[in-house]
Amino acid sequence: MSLNKNKIFRVTAFILALLGTALILLGLLKYREYAIGFSVAGVGFYAVAWAFNALKGRI
Repeated sequence: MSLNKNKIFRVTAFILALLGTALILLGLLKYREYAIGFSVAGVGFYAVAWAFNALKGRI
């Protein structure tokens, strides 16, 4: 399996998006009193994943 830089960025962006989704769902379903904090952290993970996806092919 060849891991070039574009594939690494793609896999990392996917993992970050999964972690962001998990944080948002964890806040909404399990820890209702901390849902805002979990959601903000999840959206931050989405922003980093989006930046990694935008960097794909440019570095």
